[in-house]
Amino acid sequence: MNRAYLSIGSNIEPERHVRAAVAALNERFGPLTLSPVYQTRAVGFDGDDFYNLVVGLDTDTAVDQLAAACREIETEQGRQRTDRRFSARTLDIDLLTLGNIIRDDVPILPRDEILKYAFVLKPLVDIAPDERHPLDGRRYADIWASFEDDDGLKPIALDLSAENGG
Repeated sequence: MNRAYLSIGSNIEPERHVRAAVAALNERFGPLTLSPVYQTRAVGFDGDDFYNLVVGLDTDTAVDQLAAACREIETEQGRQRTDRRFSARTLDIDLLTLGNIIRDDVPILPRDEILKYAFVLKPLVDIAPDERHPLDGRRYADIWASFEDDDGLKPIALDLSAENGG
């Protein structure tokens, strides 16, 4: 059994799509560990603010199957795939880590956004501060302590317990 961490983001009807993502992941993988939800400005393009969080789950699912399950949930929520990396989206679910697996092929693990963006790292720190980055080796809390830009993160009150089986 491996611990997986997934990043969830949405800036099109974000409350609805974040709730749907948590419910779908809970249905497929069981109870999740949920970070707080943060509102943050769009990065890389002009657009509405995003809601972001990180979820932790335990699974025996292989990397490719877990990534495929994330894409299926995105598609179920109306995600339109375009060539543009930075754009508005109903739902984005990214596999950040799966245990200590390191991969250079898609999906790349650990995901490099962990070390780049506060909206990925801060929610990960909230639920796994003492976990260590598989490549960097530092604890996530220590990486966060040295982070310079919080991307305008603002915690929001969004109760997801009903979607998480509670």
